[in-house]
Amino acid sequence: MKNKNIKLVTDIILLFTVIAVFLVGFFPQGYVTIFSSSNSSVIYKGSESSGGVALTFNVYENTEVVNEIMELLLKKGATATFYVGGCWADDNGETIKKIVENGFEIGNHGYFHKDHKKLSYKENISEISNCSKIVKSFTGYDMKLFAPPSGSYGQETINATKKLGYTAVMWSKDTIDWRDTNVDLIVKRATNSISSGDIILMHPKKHTLQALETIIDKIDKKGLKTLTVSTCVGLEPIKV
Repeated sequence: MKNKNIKLVTDIILLFTVIAVFLVGFFPQGYVTIFSSSNSSVIYKGSESSGGVALTFNVYENTEVVNEIMELLLKKGATATFYVGGCWADDNGETIKKIVENGFEIGNHGYFHKDHKKLSYKENISEISNCSKIVKSFTGYDMKLFAPPSGSYGQETINATKKLGYTAVMWSKDTIDWRDTNVDLIVKRATNSISSGDIILMHPKKHTLQALETIIDKIDKKGLKTLTVSTCVGLEPIKV
């Protein structure tokens, strides 16, 4: 009887493994779906048919560098998505306006850069909606993209984004520029084996600014465009 029970458990594990392999092949490549009772998902990569990649900047500091990044993007004919923290946005209304006026996309990065995985549903709602209110008060811009600070989220985060009409987006390439200052390393992490649909995570750091032009040039040499996150993942562009 004991051997039969062991065989039954083994067969069940094998069955679930086969199902998992099937599902991985079924979903479009580049998307990671977190299964839950609400069928919510978090996007890690855009569409391979997009023909481009998304440059993203998570912003809680260095306003001067943010402005310099925008100037370089405009000079290179490139675009990007800026995920802004609400407490930073509250003190930098003119820069928020400039991001929108220059045609860049703004996403929500919470208000106080908290660990959203540890927050309750109500706290997730508060962090996201408070950031949204600040940006909308300056620009009329109704954000629909949410990037969890530090990439940390839980089921209550997903429930909150769904309730607020947001899409949660992560990244497929992390430059880790918040920690490492080597420009060549940042370029390598951003562009190594780059392909259509990639979402590149960066921050407004001086060394990232120094790397940015080379990153854009390498993207161009690959025959790819720079896209907003919305366009890259196939969502309807946000209108002001």
